[in-house]
Amino acid sequence: MTAKNGSHVRVWILMLILFLSVIAYADRSILSIAGGAIKDEFGLSPIQLGFILSAFSWAYVIGQIPGGLFLDRFGTKRVYGVTLVLWSISTLAMGFVGEFSTGLTSALVIMFTLRFALGLIEAPSFPANARVAIMWFPKAERGRASSLFASSQYFAVGIFSPLSGWLVSEFGWPWPFFVLGVIGIGAFFVWLWYMQEPRAHRSVSPQELDHIVAGGGLIDIDSVQERKEKTPVSRETFRRLLTNRMLWCAYIGQYCIIALSYFFITWFPVYLVQARGMDILHAGFATVAPALFGFAGGISGGIISDYLIRIGWSVSWARKTPYIVGMLMAATLMAAAVANSNFWVIAIMSFAFYGKGVAAGAGTWAVISDTAPKEAVGLAGAIFNCVGNIAGIITPIMFGYLVALTGSYSLGLVFVGAHCIVAACCFLFVMGPIERVGGETPEDNTYPTGAAPVVRRL
Repeated sequence: MTAKNGSHVRVWILMLILFLSVIAYADRSILSIAGGAIKDEFGLSPIQLGFILSAFSWAYVIGQIPGGLFLDRFGTKRVYGVTLVLWSISTLAMGFVGEFSTGLTSALVIMFTLRFALGLIEAPSFPANARVAIMWFPKAERGRASSLFASSQYFAVGIFSPLSGWLVSEFGWPWPFFVLGVIGIGAFFVWLWYMQEPRAHRSVSPQELDHIVAGGGLIDIDSVQERKEKTPVSRETFRRLLTNRMLWCAYIGQYCIIALSYFFITWFPVYLVQARGMDILHAGFATVAPALFGFAGGISGGIISDYLIRIGWSVSWARKTPYIVGMLMAATLMAAAVANSNFWVIAIMSFAFYGKGVAAGAGTWAVISDTAPKEAVGLAGAIFNCVGNIAGIITPIMFGYLVALTGSYSLGLVFVGAHCIVAACCFLFVMGPIERVGGETPEDNTYPTGAAPVVRRL
């Protein structure tokens, strides 16, 4: 990503999708910061709060495949832009629940409905990020690009958890929803102004286009002509995406990653308040260290994975090795169940989420970018994210039940940590070689030295 490539548009595109991803994750996570105050105001039980925390994921899962098909049919810019405005309005509306509810039942219905709507509308966002990575980045940079937007959850928690904690403490629980809704609407105009497909972008240089194409970037997948000429996704493509062993290991790996993510953005702040005795403001700040370590891990995972490819490792082991090591590190979060001080809880979680970040940065979205069929990039990312985000439904509910049944958070921590061991074993023993579905290996997406086609803007 250096000046020798003539321009740096792909870097700014990456910063833009990182910004949008941070907003998307912040919209999901602020309910956990406001959750204690909402629980007290409306008299919610842990199980009821668990269902509200999971409502986003019910719809997010349902919306994945339709969202992927919309992306392949209408393009990234249009779909991402429309959904960004709509999900920001849904976030704003959440702050008005107290004004329109007449009791516990109506508050439950309104909150579940708004979180469900948010999940449905946000469904295409991360498959869209994967399309942008495939469109704008060569293979040897794609791990770093994917790791950055995959790490957006840590930016979101690191930035917006303290801000949300302060807003709740000073002004009341609705204010984080108001602030984020306004930021999202503003972000829509930035997206509309800057995002274009590579050939049409006003600032990209011919050298940068050549560099992207030479490294296997699919620069035309979002062009109008390409989308007009595409045939509908075939039944055979669906079958391959749903029966491929390698892809199912990637799906399961994403499920386990997201189980950890949803514990962190839903129950972890509640755990700090209710089990560790912190107030809302300090709980918000206590999430910053694990978030920063998780972000550092995510960047490290992408850099390590891309470096291993550059020095001659196969794509398979360059993606799988950091994932396996990272998930085994993440399994140490179970030790928080026996930690005797808040300091050690935060230290353990920081180490665990660094490992989780390494795994996510190297072995989830980067694998899908390397293996998705060219004719169904959006659909492949949608199925991957659909299966993964089932964890967003199950984890908050199961954690709530485990807390309600045992009166303790310890078994819930073991439940979350066990996902890490399952995922590491799946990648190590079951996955097999990573190759593009349809028979083309990821390494075949590059051109021999000196043989890259010359590309010019239209």
